[in-house]
Amino acid sequence: MDNIDLPEDYKVGFKYFMGTKIDLSKKPLIPREETEYWVSSALKEIKARKNPRCLDLFSGSGCIGVAILKKTEESFCDFGDKENSFLEQIKINLEINGILKERYDIVKTDIFSNIKKKYDFILANPPYVALSRIGEVREDVRRHEPSVALLGGEDGLDLIRGFLLKAREFLKEKGVVFMEFDEEQKKEIERILEKNYSKTDFFKDQFNKYRFLRLEK
Repeated sequence: MDNIDLPEDYKVGFKYFMGTKIDLSKKPLIPREETEYWVSSALKEIKARKNPRCLDLFSGSGCIGVAILKKTEESFCDFGDKENSFLEQIKINLEINGILKERYDIVKTDIFSNIKKKYDFILANPPYVALSRIGEVREDVRRHEPSVALLGGEDGLDLIRGFLLKAREFLKEKGVVFMEFDEEQKKEIERILEKNYSKTDFFKDQFNKYRFLRLEK
């Protein structure tokens, strides 16, 4: 690997996400500040729920679920990803943050293929970069970050479609989904979601771009 333009976070070996140290030794997707923004919003709801059970899907480094477990005392969080190296990365990050084993499970799954439980909250940062827009992605990201965690097919929605159509089945009553997406995908996502949820809201990130949605069963 050419290290000349290696992202600084890979060189350092970790990144802080919501004040939680996230190891990057297995080269997962580097946590983004846009993700930190919406997870902070979700955390307020999670804290208000008694003994909430969460699912961090497309988990990668595990940064979302680890931060939630670190910042809430009575929560449980399962982690789902299909890549073996990322499953190892999640385990590392749970261990270095001192998360007790009875508070989580790590599941190898292709979207919901091996998920058996129902959750109060599902938090998802799926691969959503459209192949048609790959040229807009910074070169160092394209060269060094995992394409499996970035690319979501021609329009970026290949995994999102499957996720949104199935997520409701894995929510408890009054369960909530938070999902990150690309602003350009908002209209198509609205079409996918027609009549599937009781409440659908889209929110902008700190850069004034539509970045995440909240779905309520």
